[in-house]
Amino acid sequence: MKEVMNVFVTGSTGFIGRKLTERLVQLGYFVRGLARRVEGLPTVDGVEYVCGDVTDIGSLRRGMSGCRYVFHLAAYANGWARNSTTYNNINITGTKNVFSVAKEFSVERLVWTSTIVTLGPTPEGVIGDESMPRITDKFLTEYERSKTEMEQEAMRWIAEGLPLVIVNPTRVYGPGLLSESNTVTQLISMFRRGRMPVLLNYGRNVGNYVFVDDVVCGLILALERGRIGERYILGGENVSLKGFFETINKIDNKKRYQREIYCYTPLLLAYIFEWNAKLFGIYPLFTPGWIRTFLVDWAYSSKKAESELGYKITSLENGIRKTCKWLDENKTHD
Repeated sequence: MKEVMNVFVTGSTGFIGRKLTERLVQLGYFVRGLARRVEGLPTVDGVEYVCGDVTDIGSLRRGMSGCRYVFHLAAYANGWARNSTTYNNINITGTKNVFSVAKEFSVERLVWTSTIVTLGPTPEGVIGDESMPRITDKFLTEYERSKTEMEQEAMRWIAEGLPLVIVNPTRVYGPGLLSESNTVTQLISMFRRGRMPVLLNYGRNVGNYVFVDDVVCGLILALERGRIGERYILGGENVSLKGFFETINKIDNKKRYQREIYCYTPLLLAYIFEWNAKLFGIYPLFTPGWIRTFLVDWAYSSKKAESELGYKITSLENGIRKTCKWLDENKTHD
């Protein structure tokens, strides 16, 4: 009889977490998922939800008790927070709490989902990897700062014996929950409905875009094959913003108008949105940091994950095609 292995997942109801939970159950794992609210969540064989969050040590202990493995996905990835301490509380203190309880319960393996932004932007024409040092000590967003600081802290935990593997997804997109973790899919939806009339910085800056199903497979491969103490970039194809939108046009067989502009007007609007957010609590459509993120390159390679984990990449065209089909079938609005 096959042994059922218990897995604890933080962020289990998020964009990536939901798909990871589904896949783990399909593979025969029993999943205990951490969720802020459990009322209304569907009853699924092989899944048990624990009410709590990463700032609550008690809920982490309840969730992690009896589990061999842990996936830590929970994070505050929003572009803005009413309370400036939110990023530290969730992304730093919350992650330390997960590490602490994992060490207390002697889990066999912990896979932490960090982000590509901790590696920093890449110089023009350069494709980075896990070994490339950051080219700047400045951070574009509070999310980037908090996750980078926690990655540096994680190295101390690894040195002290925590069986930690780190994965760094790039810009994730695909069918699923339209949240702050799935803004790229929202951009696809907006562009297809004519609500992205401008091409920031002439669309020349490069990003790496990864299909969500690839990230889920990469997470499980990191659990099964990843080396403790290592980081693995889970990415897809490198493409300019202009090339990204042109791929959507190709799939839809349409030519949508976009005006190529520099950054001054969007940055001005972003500062206005941020000012309104601080004064009136109106959540900003986008922030200066979000704009600046698209004014630099984020070109990265996933060769390490491919060679060590057996990670595979869905082509950008196929990934966007599947995403567009899902948007059409669900008539999903951003």
